[in-house]
Parts: sequence; structure tokens; C-alpha cells
Amino acid sequence: MMFRVFTLVTGFVLASTAANAQNQVLPQNTIPYQAIAERIVTQLMLQPGEKVISLAMPGYMNEFAPHIRYAVMKAGGVDMGVIDALKTPYQEGWDQAVLRKGLADSVKAYGAMLEGIDAAIMLPGVNPAHPAYKAMQNLLVEKKGPRRTIHFHWTDPYGPLGSDLGLSGVTIMPGHPAPAMQTIDMVYQNAILNTDYKALAEHQARFVAAMRQGVTRVTTPLGTDLSFEVHDRNVIQQDGVASAAHMMDKTTLVDREIEIPAGVIRVAPVESTVNGVIAYGPSRWSARSVEGAKVTFKNGKIVKVAATKGVEFMREELAAQPDSVKYFREMGLGFNPLLSVPERDPWIPYFGYGAGVVRLGIGNNTEIGGAIGGAGYNRWRDLFIDCTITLNGETWLKDGKFVK
Repeated sequence: MMFRVFTLVTGFVLASTAANAQNQVLPQNTIPYQAIAERIVTQLMLQPGEKVISLAMPGYMNEFAPHIRYAVMKAGGVDMGVIDALKTPYQEGWDQAVLRKGLADSVKAYGAMLEGIDAAIMLPGVNPAHPAYKAMQNLLVEKKGPRRTIHFHWTDPYGPLGSDLGLSGVTIMPGHPAPAMQTIDMVYQNAILNTDYKALAEHQARFVAAMRQGVTRVTTPLGTDLSFEVHDRNVIQQDGVASAAHMMDKTTLVDREIEIPAGVIRVAPVESTVNGVIAYGPSRWSARSVEGAKVTFKNGKIVKVAATKGVEFMREELAAQPDSVKYFREMGLGFNPLLSVPERDPWIPYFGYGAGVVRLGIGNNTEIGGAIGGAGYNRWRDLFIDCTITLNGETWLKDGKFVK
């Protein structure tokens, strides 16, 4: 009898499972390459005859390239083709000295080759470790003018600048799984195609105008309490505008590298005005785990570090750097509601460009208009999702949510 009951229940479960499977929505590759390509080119606001080149990683989301090229033509630009990066990771057994010399020689040669290019589109998978990309960055800094690039990063888990921190651009929350690539795809394409770019720019502009009026204060439940002033410092507003006209008065590299998806503002405050404490959740120093980390600043300079566990790793990381970079680097604040941290299985999309995500960095900040030069050290991926921000005592962000 028991055998028969068991058999009936099992049959019911199998039948129910089969029925559910028939109704289940199965994952599909639905990235709308043409629509995304057209949006990217729209943001460039090409003038007739402007020359546009794309940089690509062989074998990684290369479906975008033909759509980008056609969109450039439709917009009246001149399609200058696609440069393939040397595929990374590099082949095992290749001589490191040969690679380093060859890559350095390529940067110089690409600098001459790309000087006449007005805009470049960095397709997913490429980054500044690749010579053509680096050469274009050099031209943005040295030649300026209308030159600009679109940084269309998506997510590259294998790039030489992404592998150190895992999925590039994605921050995984402690205790939660990394998002599936299908999830990342859906979030990013939605943000690119459906962001209200006008509303985004206006919100950023209002915040920046208020920030310039006096003191910005950032606090968190863990104990962060940091204040600073920006005065007339450049505030980078990644609002998706990538026109030639928009570039003409831009002086920093990051201003000329337009991020798509858009959403963050970044500023290096006046160093002498930065005072207070950053309190971290679980964090990573010297590639090891630290708990309860705190860094104290006085007039912008790091004067104390502490932790409940692993303070020696903090000291080791900082001791390896010259005193010239032991300063507060920047505050970044995300504004894009379509890149917000989800409540279920939370993760931080796209470098913290989502509404309410705060970046508090340490180290060299010359690329964003600050005065902390010297060594290239910087911590720029420390993100916080529960900040309260007041501007001259008026609350704009409360516990990670905008109230203004």
C-alpha cells in the first residue's frame, strides 16, 4: 500500500513539474544590437564628415560592430572601420619582453594613425591595456579639441584590467551570488535604451549647483562621516552627452570618455577641505579581507587607519605608496534609476552609476581634475549603498535614496 501511495505522489510531482516546465520562460539571447548601436551613435551627435572608428575584442560581442558602422553612416559620419585588439589573455609561453615592447611600439604607431579620428567607440572587451585604446586616450589629453570616445564597457570577465576584481564594472554584495550574464545584459541594455537622458542631466546639474554652494557631508550607519567642499573644481557629469561641441571646453581625460550606460558624477574636492572618516563594510586591502576598516582624513591627508580585523593589510597597502598619494581621491554619486541596486539578490551594476550609489576613493586624482599626483595608486572601487548626503545642511540623499 505504501508503495502505491508513493508511486501516485511521485507521478503527481512529475506531472506538475512537466506542466511548470512547459509554462516556464526560458532564457534567450535578446540583446537588441541595432537599437543599442543607434543609441550610442545618437549620443555622439555626429557632424557631417566626422570620422569614427571602433575598437573591438575578437570573439567578444562582435555582433555590435556592423550595426555601429551602419549607424555612423546613417548619421552622416565617416566609418573608419574596426581595430581588433590583440586577444587577451595572451597566449601562454609568449615572451613577456617581446609583448611589452611590441605593445609599447603599437601605442606610438596608433597615436600617429588615429590623430585624424574625431570619435572612437570602445566596444565591450577592450580597455586601456590595449594599444589603440591607450593611444586614443593620449590624444584626448594631448590634442583635445572635439575628440571624444564612447566607453561602452558592458562586462568583460577576462580583460587584463577586469580580472583582478572579477566581472569588470560589477560589484558583488557580501553573502549574495554574482549576477548571471543574462541579468547583466538585461539591466545594461535597458539602461542604454530607456534612460531619460534629459531628466538625468537636469538632476545631476541641480545637485552640482547645490554642492558648489558650500559643504558636502556624507554619512553612513557604519560610521562614515566625511565633509568637503568643491569650490570651482571640475565636476564630471556622465549624462551621456558626447557631442563635439560638448568636448570643446573639457580639460580632463574622464570628461572626454563618455560612459554608456550613463549616470555618475565625479569630483575631486579641494584637498584641504576634506575631513572626517570613511567606515567600510567588508573590504579588500593588499588583496586580503579586512573587517571594520576605518580611514581618517585631516585636510585631505590620511592620518589614521583602523580595523576590527586585518588592519595590518591596510597598513601594508598604504606603506607601499609614497606619501604624495595618501589622500582622499574623489566622491562619485550615481543618478541613473535604471542602474539601481536591486532589492532581491542585490548587486551593484556598472561601476556604481545607479541612483544613490556613492563612491569614496583614495589616491591619485589628476585624471578627474584633482591635485594629487605622483604614483598611479588609487582605490576607486569602494562603493556604498546606504549613504546620507547633505549639501549645506539640506538632505539630498537619505540612506541611499534620493529625496531631492
